[in-house]
Amino acid sequence: MVMLRNLSPQKFLLSLSCCSVLLATPVLAQEQMLKTITVTGQGIEKIPVSIATVQLAVEIEGKGATEVQQQIAQRTSSLIQLLEQNNQVSRLQTTGITLRPNYTYNNNERRLIGYIGNNSVSFETSIEVVGKILDQSVNSGATRIDNISLTATPQAIDQAQGRALVKASQDAQQQAQTVLNALNLTAKEIVTININGANAPRPMMMQTKEAFGGALADTPVVGGEQDISASVTLQIRY
Repeated sequence: MVMLRNLSPQKFLLSLSCCSVLLATPVLAQEQMLKTITVTGQGIEKIPVSIATVQLAVEIEGKGATEVQQQIAQRTSSLIQLLEQNNQVSRLQTTGITLRPNYTYNNNERRLIGYIGNNSVSFETSIEVVGKILDQSVNSGATRIDNISLTATPQAIDQAQGRALVKASQDAQQQAQTVLNALNLTAKEIVTININGANAPRPMMMQTKEAFGGALADTPVVGGEQDISASVTLQIRY
């Protein structure tokens, strides 16, 4: 604490000036921080899907485990051979193999009636040919179509994410400009930029179906579009 009674008039005025500056500095800083506007812009980019990811299965029921396993092996070998020979099929892999007992229950009693076996595979192909490949796969031994998901290529997704971020940035700037113009204020500089991200789209899922009983006739598959969204937050000083 400054002892005022020991100060000359000149030193007293200088002390008051220093105190005023110290007190004013936080107030000015607070006023400067208050003179900002924070806006969040959104950007959406639509892109066509072009890749189909398919999951097929060979499922057999029978009385004996060996019999079931042999039938599955034969059908799966035929299916894999077909897919491997198709140069429009990629990322072919086995996704699961199961063999389990099949029981019936009556009056709280369990009775073994046979076995159920399953061999699942997945692959990627273009949407233009996926319907034809599905038909051929069922003819070659597939008994279940477990899942079909549709998406765009990674390159198309990356490019769309960039365009979505540009749209989000422009949207945030336009929002800020609209508000500031309405209040007769002028934007001076962007203080902070927060890129909330450009989200990759979820694959479009198609309804699955059992394929027992023969081939699917001219299976149609329509791609459609996916939305990629981006969000950017700007803090602008005025």
